[in-house]
Amino acid sequence: MDAGDLERVLQLAKSMPPMRLEDALRVVLLMRTGDEAKYDRACVRWLGRFAIEVKGVSLKELRDAAQALDELPDQPDTAMAQLQRLCLQRGVSSQR
Repeated sequence: MDAGDLERVLQLAKSMPPMRLEDALRVVLLMRTGDEAKYDRACVRWLGRFAIEVKGVSLKELRDAAQALDELPDQPDTAMAQLQRLCLQRGVSSQR
C-alpha cells in the first residue's frame, strides 16, 4: 500500500461512525511503515480502546499489546503473532 492509499483510508475513517476495534487495529497495521509520530498516536488510541472496550483486560495484556505495537515496524511477524494471540484470547479479530 502506498502513502496515498493510507491517506484515503484515514480520510474515510474520519468521515464514518467510529469503527470497530478490529478495524481500528487494521488501520494501525497499515500505518506501521509511515510517519512514526502518527503511528505512535494511533497505537496509543488503539491501546486505550482495547483497555476500555474489552472486558477484563489485564495490565500484563496491555503491556504485551504495547510491546507488540512498538515492535511491529521492525519485527512484523513476531509482533503480529503476539497481537493475534492477544486479540483471539479476548475475542477481537486481527486478521491482516
